[in-house]
Amino acid sequence: MADFDLNGKGILVTGGTGSFGRRFVETVLSRYNLRRLIVFSRDELKQYEMAMAVNSERFPCVRYFIGDVRDQQRLEMAMREVDVVVHAAALKHVSVAEYNPFECIKTNVHGAENVVQAALRSRVQRVVALSTDKAAAPINLYGASKLASDKIFIAANNLSGTIGTRFSVVRYGNVIGSRGSVVPFFKRLISENAKELPITDPRMTRFWITLDQGVEFVLSSLSMMDGGEIFVPKIPSMKVVDVASAMGPGIPQKVIGIRPGEKLHEVMVSEDDAHNTVELPDRYVIQPSFAYWQRKPVYAAAAKPVAEGFSYSSDSNGHWLQADDFLRLAEIEK
Repeated sequence: MADFDLNGKGILVTGGTGSFGRRFVETVLSRYNLRRLIVFSRDELKQYEMAMAVNSERFPCVRYFIGDVRDQQRLEMAMREVDVVVHAAALKHVSVAEYNPFECIKTNVHGAENVVQAALRSRVQRVVALSTDKAAAPINLYGASKLASDKIFIAANNLSGTIGTRFSVVRYGNVIGSRGSVVPFFKRLISENAKELPITDPRMTRFWITLDQGVEFVLSSLSMMDGGEIFVPKIPSMKVVDVASAMGPGIPQKVIGIRPGEKLHEVMVSEDDAHNTVELPDRYVIQPSFAYWQRKPVYAAAAKPVAEGFSYSSDSNGHWLQADDFLRLAEIEK
């Protein structure tokens, strides 16, 4: 399947100074001749540091916009003459969202609404919003807010009319090495010669993906999206205790108990979504149930429905990471 041609396009990345945003920007700058690339975020220090790292003479198309997704007018100003929006901005820490629920809703839910309205008014061609495994059957506010965000972006296809803007969602698991991931947390403890590594529950499993894999998945989803899909990659699982053992062999582990809002296992396609889900060689696609979904997407010929009662969960996943593979993906020397 051919890539969606980004050459000559204008792209805006919300949360563009985050872990994903930076890697996405680096990737598309190295691969395409863009007309404009706008890094939209609210942290001036991170923008300054990113601007110092990106060669402005080599990449004069890059622009840095201070702004917050809570501010619709600022989003509209930033999206002028933009063709593609990648929405990566969010409050993402489970415990922070539990303690600051109003702020989580303002950014993750109202922010999603603002991105949709700004994209429609600016006649953006395609919008891909980043989601999380925690949005499937959520038990914490972060997951619930991202589920609401997913629903907003999917329903936005009903609003585009003759404008033709398409909205889709990408949902994946823990990003190895990203800020807030357990990997840098364990790294820090190990570097400080910690006597033990904290484990919330020895049964806990998670899906794992690298930043590069996440970027490639977003780009490929941009190519195949028809509007309204939730794209879910086929990625491996691993027990958190095995992550700790791989990173800190011989270091004792201490069980500290599950934190508020934390699941034992994560689900990316729930059993209730199975009747709308099709399978491709490298991903699952949860298709919308709205009446407008009468199109024939470019991936239709290769897609097949999943079995009745199917669910995609980190504990029943058929693909598991081994210790050596995890260390290689996390770029950790043995």
